[in-house]
Amino acid sequence: MLPAGLACAGASAGPADPALPRFVEESATSGLTTAYQGDWQYMVGGGAAVFDCDGDDRLDLYIAGGEAPAGLYRNISSPGGALRFARLPGMAETAVTGAYPLDIDSDGLTDLAVLRVGENLLFRGLGDCRFEKANADWGFDGGDAWSTAFAATWEPGQDWPTLAIGSYINRREEAFPWGSCTDNWLHRPKGHGFAPPLPLAPSHCALSMLFTDWSGNGTRDLRVSNDREYYKGGQEQLWHMETVPRLWTEAEGWKRLRIWGMGIAARDLNADGFNEYFLTSMADNKLQVLTPPEGQLLPQYADQAFKRGATAHRPFTGDDLRPSTAWHAQFEDVNNDGLADLFVVKGNVHAMPDFAAKDPNNLLLQRTDGTFLEAADLSGALGFATSRGGAVADFNKDGLLDLLAVNRWEPPQLWRNLSTGLGGYLTVALTQAGANRDAIGAWIEVQTEAGLQRREITTGGGHASGVLSPWHFGIGAATAAKVRVIWPDGQVSDWVQAAPGAAITLNR
Repeated sequence: MLPAGLACAGASAGPADPALPRFVEESATSGLTTAYQGDWQYMVGGGAAVFDCDGDDRLDLYIAGGEAPAGLYRNISSPGGALRFARLPGMAETAVTGAYPLDIDSDGLTDLAVLRVGENLLFRGLGDCRFEKANADWGFDGGDAWSTAFAATWEPGQDWPTLAIGSYINRREEAFPWGSCTDNWLHRPKGHGFAPPLPLAPSHCALSMLFTDWSGNGTRDLRVSNDREYYKGGQEQLWHMETVPRLWTEAEGWKRLRIWGMGIAARDLNADGFNEYFLTSMADNKLQVLTPPEGQLLPQYADQAFKRGATAHRPFTGDDLRPSTAWHAQFEDVNNDGLADLFVVKGNVHAMPDFAAKDPNNLLLQRTDGTFLEAADLSGALGFATSRGGAVADFNKDGLLDLLAVNRWEPPQLWRNLSTGLGGYLTVALTQAGANRDAIGAWIEVQTEAGLQRREITTGGGHASGVLSPWHFGIGAATAAKVRVIWPDGQVSDWVQAAPGAAITLNR
């Protein structure tokens, strides 16, 4: 069943198309040169971490290089100007598949969780884009697996985060990898660091993970999206985050779903208190909407991707009609109309003949009725490279969100948002004293005359890529807005008034 107010496909009248943003590609002049390289062990992964590592209020980048060295880049863009980055020395680790920024030790400096083929690494932030390895100091066992997914949360009463790390197949089984999925790991805190990892078995070749409050009751469970190409008898997973984690079962409402799961994007698209989840896959992407039985809050979902036009299952342009391969996905409002849009990064795994070779990324603009319009070609954001990770972020501080795609064998692509005449926006940053300084697990609400927007603050999802920045909200034609936060423990702040263009920091 469609959400209230959502028109059915084929209805006689529909909403006007959304305002079209305008992008220009600035890849060649951006200074970003790190290509994600490697064959067998690097057919998946290839992400980027987006965060401010030097405190200058501009978003910097750490980009996975696979067999080649990873790259750390300082953002040197001028406000409103061209997108420019300068590569910094250090952090040139090899075998990196992805990275996620978060303040692990809650000292006010962003750290990095770096996924690798081999030992995963935690880097303590030292300020001014300097880092040091912290595995030994923090008691973190980086293992020796093929790591491809990550998520983090702060469990109740804990000063340090719980980290979930997803693993892919046994890389030593190249001749016959099917059925060789290795264990995912849960790293829970112990003192000022981490206890020995706890296996999350059964594991089914994870490519994306997300701690999320799917039920709206303040409890964060762990969603895991798995690649059915290699598991035998597995499925998508949702873990109860209890003292001993356990899977949600069909008896508890969880419906069996088997896809080539690669990425997770989450957003409460209609402000009903529950996230929708976009799951990327090979061909069969899903837009999951919570549809529990009457009177019961169970994790049952209906797929509305086709009904709502949120489809990335085939190339929408060009003459290659074979199914698509989608990876990173992210909901953000690229045209500042107050509705979250969807950026989907795509690319063939490796010359797979049954899937499209020229597979354009998607930029899906949301209409007022909850359906989506494909606009990658119309907006100038069309790209055909073999992509993996990515990000949507405002790199030049002009209130317009830019697009990044991390590519296999080629340097990243970067599209600058040059739109004019779009709606207003505001940004919201969260801070709190003590543990979990960035308030991971909170919900931000923005209210205007046009309605309510809600977003859950998470670390994880996407594909091997994470963003930690002031959170962007388009507000359309509104001349005023009010903002509040539901903190991770459920405490609700007062509403704060905000004008268009405001950069708000809510301190607990």
